Amino acid sequence: MTEASIGWRYVAYQASVDLVPFYPLYAVLFADSGLSEADIAVLLTVWMVAGLLLEVPSGALADTLSRRRLLMAGTTIRAIGFTLWVVWPTMLGFAIGFVLWALEEALNSGTSEALLYDELAAVGAEDNYQRWAARTHTAALAAQLVATVSAAPLFAWGGYALIAAVSAGAGLVGVALIASMPERSRVEKVDGGWRRWVSMLRSGTGEASRSPWVRRRVLIYAVLVGCTALDEAFPLLAVEVGVATALVPLVIGATVLGQLTGSALGGRRMSDQPLALMLLIATAMIVGGALARSVWGFVPITLGYGALQYGIVLADARLQESVEGPARATVTSVAGLGAGFAALAAYGLWGVVAENYDNGFGVGTIALFLLPAVLLLALGRPAPSTR
Repeated sequence: MTEASIGWRYVAYQASVDLVPFYPLYAVLFADSGLSEADIAVLLTVWMVAGLLLEVPSGALADTLSRRRLLMAGTTIRAIGFTLWVVWPTMLGFAIGFVLWALEEALNSGTSEALLYDELAAVGAEDNYQRWAARTHTAALAAQLVATVSAAPLFAWGGYALIAAVSAGAGLVGVALIASMPERSRVEKVDGGWRRWVSMLRSGTGEASRSPWVRRRVLIYAVLVGCTALDEAFPLLAVEVGVATALVPLVIGATVLGQLTGSALGGRRMSDQPLALMLLIATAMIVGGALARSVWGFVPITLGYGALQYGIVLADARLQESVEGPARATVTSVAGLGAGFAALAAYGLWGVVAENYDNGFGVGTIALFLLPAVLLLALGRPAPSTR
């Protein structure tokens, strides 16, 4: 199979996974089913904690078993969870659905990147991983935007049942797409399923922690992805600066377009020091926009958020390039775990600052989380010449 055939199948798969009209409406479903705000907060906590617990073990599993089959299983499991939400709309049913969704996210995180990189390497095209990663991020963001825009008419036509059917059906299309991808056999160093899994877990976590080059790439990726927690605060900031509720989706859509632009430009390479400068400017733009206390502040926020997305694409590519051992998915999952903890810290700090001041200060505080990545990029040394 050619590079283009592998790449476009992967891009289409990730787009289908993100075509989820449930994104803007699941909290509304919970409320309509009689759950309180406290109940919904508990469900979101279950989702987050389950994802963190499953992240690294699932990465080791992806270095042990067929990555393609794990992706197929994860997407199917999530479809079952969405169906469960509409046929059993209770606290327990929603919690089980969130755990299934967390399992799908854990199985996708690390697994999908490793599958694409290794399959490109099999045809001698691993140097083009960054280009395909940029296209993938762009397609996924476009799918999220389409899903968000389509949620209202879909709900008007068929209610939550149609929303669930489209969300699950798009994922099942992704199952067919990933099933059509090739997967090269990987040489295992030990025999036995359990021993192999433990070996991959140790290999991946060890490389992520002991190799200075890999560890730095893991930290940079984790910080940048963790800072996307910003978008959870954007709607509240928009309302706070005077945007009418009916117009909030348009303002948020602008920030998504900024991300799309950043992803689309992600195929262009940039060395660490210029990237550090760009992210420093992006940090200043987001902080300045958040403190502007005007709807026009979303202009620099959008530009800064686009630069952040560009940095994420580059960080992903350089993380994959840095991995030398057999546990590529596990190393990537360690980075994903770090991103999860960074997001949790950002949410906590935002809550405290926004409660005592306002959402402008809260968003600006989260943006400052980018500074450790800026420092790591600015002070970093080139990769060893033996690579």
